Amino acid sequence: MNSIALIVGASGIIGSNLARELLASGWTTYGLSRNPKDDQPGLRPVAADLLDPVSLDSALADVAPTHVFITTWMRQDTEAENIRVNGALVRNILAALAPKHSVQHVALVTGLKHYLGPFDSYARAGSLPPTPLREEQPRLNVENFYYAQEDEVYAAAARDGFTWSIHRPHTIIGQAVGNLMNMGTTLAVYASLCKETGRPFQWPGSEAQWNGLSDVTDARIIAKQLAWAATTEAARNEAFNITNGDYFRWSWLWPRLAAWFGVKAAGFDGTVRPLEEAIAGDAPLWREMASRYQLAEADLSRLASAWHTDLDLGRPIEVMTDMSKSRKLGFTAYQATEDSFFDLFAQLRTDRLIP
Repeated sequence: MNSIALIVGASGIIGSNLARELLASGWTTYGLSRNPKDDQPGLRPVAADLLDPVSLDSALADVAPTHVFITTWMRQDTEAENIRVNGALVRNILAALAPKHSVQHVALVTGLKHYLGPFDSYARAGSLPPTPLREEQPRLNVENFYYAQEDEVYAAAARDGFTWSIHRPHTIIGQAVGNLMNMGTTLAVYASLCKETGRPFQWPGSEAQWNGLSDVTDARIIAKQLAWAATTEAARNEAFNITNGDYFRWSWLWPRLAAWFGVKAAGFDGTVRPLEEAIAGDAPLWREMASRYQLAEADLSRLASAWHTDLDLGRPIEVMTDMSKSRKLGFTAYQATEDSFFDLFAQLRTDRLIP
């Protein structure tokens, strides 16, 4: 039977890479977003407001997916609002599809905040989880919209009889303009600003992150795991960590990223120097650079999500993710992290998003 995918958040970093993965494997693939793009041949766009059930019912009237991939979220000012809005997002999409009785599997993408806590409190000293992070570690006793999203999937699965998988990436490295969590592009933009002004490529984060072990998740790798879990019997009704499969220290990688741009690297000097502060006044400069170098995006805020990069790099703990669970079940894809960054930088330059 033909596999029919509905990707919720198809224009984002994860969703766009997943669309490429599924289309290349012959899936009929729909991409749902508020403002769909038309830059992926074969992807069937669906425009809808995830918080408006009437909009969803209308948009999905002729769509009966066998597999649903939820790869998006909406950032709110408080965790209570994150829970309300992002729980509703999942609940609404699955409720809209329930009458069709077509859904066989639902995949939900969350992340390591499952173990570290939400944005306004995660990884605080005194409540740091043991590393490497493992799927069997219990939920934290804090409000967390990831838990609310999971619970919506579990409830709908019990109601409608589909299987599910939960995917927990670390920081996603990949390309998407306007994304809320975009470390790779943020660092590329920062390095480009440093090169333009002669400033050093200054490490913005903590000593623990600078010296400790870490990992990240290439958007292409999570796309492969999502497709694998959707079609693998042993992966049903399971949660999986997903990272590239290697570990690194930022003290090793940071100078290598700087060298790619031809800028001087400056490491941890005893003080956390938030990137959000470092580029706070650079929006006019970026507009000038966009004009000078004929860049495709002149709005710095649509490329750089410094707030999220600061959260990742400012943690008071090294962050390593255990990949044993999916490895034992047959998922063996691997990506060298250095190449994740370099491939992204080259693509950003080709697409005229950085000079």
